[in-house]
Amino acid sequence: MKISANHPVLLASDKLFSLQPFRLMKGFASAFIAYPIAERREQRDVRSKVRELRQWYCQPFERRLARASARLVETLSFAGWKVPYYRDLFAQTRFNPESVAKDIRYLNDLPYLTKEIIREQGDRMYSEPLEGLRYHMCKTGGSTGLACHIAYDQVGADYSSAVTLYARERTRNYKWRSELHFACRFPDMIDPGWPAREDFKCFAMNRSNIFFDRLDDVGLAEIWKTLKRRKPYMVHGHPSTIYALACYVEQEYGSAKAFDVFESSGELLEPYQREQIARAMRCRVVDRYGLAELGVMAYELEGQERGLQVLDSEGWPESRELDNGEHELVLTGFRNRLMPLIRYATGDLARVEQRAEGFYLTDIVGRIHDIVYLSGVAYPTHTIQDMLDHRVGGIQEFQIDVRGEKPVLRIVPEPHADPNQIAEKIEGYWPGALTVEFVGHDAFVRVGHRAKFRHVVAA
Repeated sequence: MKISANHPVLLASDKLFSLQPFRLMKGFASAFIAYPIAERREQRDVRSKVRELRQWYCQPFERRLARASARLVETLSFAGWKVPYYRDLFAQTRFNPESVAKDIRYLNDLPYLTKEIIREQGDRMYSEPLEGLRYHMCKTGGSTGLACHIAYDQVGADYSSAVTLYARERTRNYKWRSELHFACRFPDMIDPGWPAREDFKCFAMNRSNIFFDRLDDVGLAEIWKTLKRRKPYMVHGHPSTIYALACYVEQEYGSAKAFDVFESSGELLEPYQREQIARAMRCRVVDRYGLAELGVMAYELEGQERGLQVLDSEGWPESRELDNGEHELVLTGFRNRLMPLIRYATGDLARVEQRAEGFYLTDIVGRIHDIVYLSGVAYPTHTIQDMLDHRVGGIQEFQIDVRGEKPVLRIVPEPHADPNQIAEKIEGYWPGALTVEFVGHDAFVRVGHRAKFRHVVAA
């Protein structure tokens, strides 16, 4: 028998487990009982990889650098042997992976990989056919170019999870400390009742979710009430969301504390956002750099003062100088053997700086999420994107033009999609709020001096 997820008993349990010693008891049960059971049931191996990462980062950078260079050569050799796209590319360019072992500059003989190439090559990017394999498909956000799909093998997915756990350990967010994750609330979401599969997953992860769909005072008040009840150690979400919450808290209370650490992800953390969040929420702010294509690749392992340290266990960083003098971040991943990405041009601007302690990212300019008002309700664009991806479907890319009296939603549909069905679903979710236009990619407005793609056009 299931009960509502909003049952008073469950809400009271949130409050109970925010208090000691019950919080600690729940955390230990999660870390040392539930998580190992879940790992075995799901046939995953994450904890051993966390131990491996601890050992890796105990070593001096000189030794890590030598091992990372060897992993780079190994990745190049594997891709040239198993992946059709790279096999042909290496033959055309007469590229020998072993040359990189002698001099890293030979890596420059390979052209950069882009999302356009990934979309164009399709199955030729895989080291083996997907049929019969256990794999995880991940869609890129599309904020730095057209969206594409990345297939992770199970080992690659496990390493991605291990990296997140290890990096959070470095912020003292150990497995037994609670986390809270911000997620999109869909208008047609049905209360699954308690207990559900997601409840067991959250218990094993010692995590809870806040589902939200608006960032006006009504939505922010609901978020704040939930945070005060649960009191997690760490909150993970987009900086634009937590910045809006910090402004609301400052307006209503001056400042207040509901969690210890905010981990920023998904978009660029601006200095003014960081300062406001730390001040109004009385918390420590931790930045990270990750992308759907490769997972978390840089983290503030030693705090804000040191900056974003590249996780050299996971990939090889470069930055290429553009025509206007700016630098684009380029990454080669080590872990995902199903779909290796070599010299992948991320679309994000950053310099790679080599220091005595490791590689670091500086001068970062990344993806930005905007706020769009639909029928008077403030929606972050990542919420709209989640709605279009997971509820509407059949959309290759979109852009919202808010320069007129009524926002215009321009959509490039997938070839198999029915535009009429897409338009009907959008009207059902946002009645009368948008004018829908179906266009080609060339109809999108490019913003800024680099003609960078943005999901919202405001000027």
